[in-house]
Amino acid sequence: MKINTKYHGEKEIEEKEVLTFVRPIPGFPDEDKFIVLPLDEEGSFFALQSIQNEQLAFVISNPFLFFPDYDFTLENTVIDQLELASEKDVLVFTILTVQEPFEKTTANLQAPIIINQKKNLAKQVILNQTNYITKHLLFPNKKTAVKG
Repeated sequence: MKINTKYHGEKEIEEKEVLTFVRPIPGFPDEDKFIVLPLDEEGSFFALQSIQNEQLAFVISNPFLFFPDYDFTLENTVIDQLELASEKDVLVFTILTVQEPFEKTTANLQAPIIINQKKNLAKQVILNQTNYITKHLLFPNKKTAVKG
């Protein structure tokens, strides 16, 4: 099937690639069907593109590329909702807030997107009782040039 996308124009996708969110992403109650599309050749950045609304696409990334010590435990209710049978079925992404310059981009580590890649089920999980916040710098050690 063909969809229109925010970053890729018209795109041919297969139904088996579509993720179904078991609960909508907070703030987007009518959006539950998305697809993950690459944004770079290295596989660091992706678009979580709604298949219902071409203007709705979140820039996402695998948090472990930037935060190797990132760690959390999923509650049993989430495991059940996503029908997770094995850790091997799990993909984790975080939504990025892209800034200008790009070095100021942040990742929402408090609310990762959890995907059951075998069943194409997904959910944004809010992590409680954690030190993670919604705006962790992706590049905390980079010095950005100050214009003045």
